[in-house]
Amino acid sequence: MYKVTVNGKTVYAREGTLLSEILKTADTAAEHPCGGKGICRKCTVTVNGKEVLSCQYKILSDITVELSVLDDIVSETGAEESGSFTDRLCLVLDIGTTTLALAAVSLDERKIIKVITRTNLQRKFGADVMSRIEYCRKNGISELNKSLISQINQMTAEIGVSDTDTLYVAGNTAMLHMFFGVDCSAMGVSPYTPSFLEAKTESAQELGLKGINKVISLPCIASFVGADIVAGLNFIGMPENDGFNLLADLGTNAEIVLFNKDFVLCTSAAAGPCFEGANISSGMSATSGAIYSFCDNKIKTVGDAPARGICSTGLVDVISELLRRDIIDETGYMECETFDIAEGVSLEQGDIRQYQLAKSAVYSAILTLLKIKNISFESIDKMYISGGFSARMNIPNAVRTGLLPGELSDKCIAINNSSLLGTVKYVLEKNDLGAYCNNAVYADLSSDAFFSELFINNMMFDT
Repeated sequence: MYKVTVNGKTVYAREGTLLSEILKTADTAAEHPCGGKGICRKCTVTVNGKEVLSCQYKILSDITVELSVLDDIVSETGAEESGSFTDRLCLVLDIGTTTLALAAVSLDERKIIKVITRTNLQRKFGADVMSRIEYCRKNGISELNKSLISQINQMTAEIGVSDTDTLYVAGNTAMLHMFFGVDCSAMGVSPYTPSFLEAKTESAQELGLKGINKVISLPCIASFVGADIVAGLNFIGMPENDGFNLLADLGTNAEIVLFNKDFVLCTSAAAGPCFEGANISSGMSATSGAIYSFCDNKIKTVGDAPARGICSTGLVDVISELLRRDIIDETGYMECETFDIAEGVSLEQGDIRQYQLAKSAVYSAILTLLKIKNISFESIDKMYISGGFSARMNIPNAVRTGLLPGELSDKCIAINNSSLLGTVKYVLEKNDLGAYCNNAVYADLSSDAFFSELFINNMMFDT
């Protein structure tokens, strides 16, 4: 056994153990966005004074490891905090793949009192859901569950509610499995079967949560259309007229829903970790120093800090600008090997290819749902954009890069964290969620020939 000292804390490891495995179980905030494949280079740490990739480094002696301090991802929930602490309180939690959002709600005033958001520390197991499902398959659910419960307890203490009856929870289907400690490994291989989809009510104490009596989760629709989407639909509500709406929740797994008062048609498109910055050379999450806006060579960064990398909205802006300048052609080819955005931050050819895959998946999924229902763009009243970066997205740039249809650009509405807001609405109104999930139909894009053809064609840029 070798001694591994991590930021002053000592643990022990067997010879040949990957350093990343120690960091995952040592209660650290180290990130492994690509799930340990060694391709994102975001897990660089200092070992005995030298920088190494923790997912590739085998422990063969006593070592001292230094980790960079990770900032919390900036996540705008869109919640209005206007309530006060009263006798009857509850907590509402959105378990996002990237961030956790916890709200304290006054049931007497029917208002949100306080909201806090934190980076989901499960990122050390991978930035996207599939990486974490794969970790579950190889190592079991225990560490994934332990990481989540521990962080929720910290957030509960921080928000200032030490004794409450109920915690209401929403999240994607895999995240809810990890929260309840239920094996989700079957969701990683065809036919991608979840262990449950229904709403659950369980003892908070048995789950390891402190200061809470019981937990109630919202229902899911399918393996990759979870309770977060049900909550989002609940927040928006059904159109009152005969029109149609779209909801696009953009992340590593983009969920798209076409709905009206008579039906809900939904699907998911594997956008990959591009929007999380995991497979972008200078990519990063929306933490301090992340470039979130780029226009005429002028940048804006999170916290107005010196530029350290580029997050998803900045990536959209940069690619849009390079298309406008004809630096990128319609195939995505960039004649120069790299384009410098700021000191130490650049865009590479491979980054453009990753974005092409992500934007084509989203755009093609939208078109496929419209075709299934034989609906034109003109019939769409509103398109709601949700997700961690919706508030800062430049819609015209998203259209220029082929992420969103130009025909819907004037109909787009950003709603920030629709999962959290929709769950709060459910708590206060106790409305029937069956309208959104009981009769919902899931379209499997993996077997859809029309989607496959669109996906290839939409890889191109319209210059």
